[in-house]
Amino acid sequence: MGPAGLFAALQLAETGARVTLVERGKPVAERLADVQDFWQQRVFNPDSNTQFGEGGAGTFSDGKLTSRLNHPLTHRVLETLVRFGAPEEILRQAKPHVGSDRLRVVLVNFRRQLLQLGVDVRFSTRLTGFQVSNGQVCAGELNDTELLEIEHLVLAPGHSARDSYRMLSAAGVKLEPKAFAIGLRVEHPLELINRIQYGMQSHPQLPAAEYSLAWNNRQSGRGVYSFCMCPGGRVVNAASEAGGIVVNGMSDFRRDAELSNSALVVTVRADDFAATDPLAGVRFQRHWEQRAFQAGGDSWSAPAQPLLEFLHGQGGRLHSSCLPQVVHAELADCLPSFVVDELRRALPQFDRRMRGFVSEQATLIGVETRTSAPLRILRNAEYESVSHPRLYPTGEGAGYAGGIMSAAVDGLKVANSILQRYTV
Repeated sequence: MGPAGLFAALQLAETGARVTLVERGKPVAERLADVQDFWQQRVFNPDSNTQFGEGGAGTFSDGKLTSRLNHPLTHRVLETLVRFGAPEEILRQAKPHVGSDRLRVVLVNFRRQLLQLGVDVRFSTRLTGFQVSNGQVCAGELNDTELLEIEHLVLAPGHSARDSYRMLSAAGVKLEPKAFAIGLRVEHPLELINRIQYGMQSHPQLPAAEYSLAWNNRQSGRGVYSFCMCPGGRVVNAASEAGGIVVNGMSDFRRDAELSNSALVVTVRADDFAATDPLAGVRFQRHWEQRAFQAGGDSWSAPAQPLLEFLHGQGGRLHSSCLPQVVHAELADCLPSFVVDELRRALPQFDRRMRGFVSEQATLIGVETRTSAPLRILRNAEYESVSHPRLYPTGEGAGYAGGIMSAAVDGLKVANSILQRYTV
């Protein structure tokens, strides 16, 4: 029930198709309670967290709706979100966002519409396998106990559904590793970023300042860039597995929190993790998440370090919004050496672009590893698995999107491809 699955289900149900929609996590209100328990009490639920549950990973994000896509379906997505409660101005904004707080309302209204259309919505339900007959997928296995006969299986797993990747690999579904990026989150005071960008602590007619930074190392061929910048937001502990730390960024609609944050990430190629099989990238991510967990004291605290200390060996102070808390750590121990080296080369370049970016007020938090899926579920021109007909991989977790907008559009494309089979 991330954007790809939700929009695919809506498109199919509006044409009269009989749809069963399964989500391993919980409805958004119950999911929020579980996330709060984790952030405040360190009570971790592996099936209900910032990655899993109604709305997908985007529920605990900035709700950004920007995309490089130039596709007519993007306006359809925006109109649908407004219909379900998103601010009407997203239809006009160059960089629209909903905010995590408003997005929760949208999700509840989205679900109500699906239910009115007759969709069978099942929470706390995982796809644990599937059956094949006459060379085609014919049934889905739910929670290891129930077989659900199907004509088409749309799979929108999200980029953190590692058990789903393992299940697909064991079933012989054609997968391939792909490049992604990993790095750290950086936090600055909101007023500092405003001063850098606007020349003042706050602008009377402009929102909290944003930035986008990129630098390419010509010698290594690697890119270093900011990702998912959250003005006036917070860094969130986005773990989805026991024993591993991963961080992300989140903002509410007003973007008025004390700190602004962004990922600073470095491209990772398949040869960096010796991609001998499609799951090698997952193992690579998990290794560094576990290192971060250990650096944080094995207690769900996120490792953090003043940016000046990371860059020069001393200086700066530690200040972060991340819960349950951050603990001082040597972040170079939480990332591959090539990532550390590239970040240290890029930071002075970023400071030339934004004087004051390298500041004693800046804090780095680790680690950011889930920028995108580490593999792709291969599909053909009809959006169907190349190895398993009637299986339709879609969205960010399948390797075909990056963010709310592109994932929603991909879900619509898959639904339309299925519907074309029935067009006379």
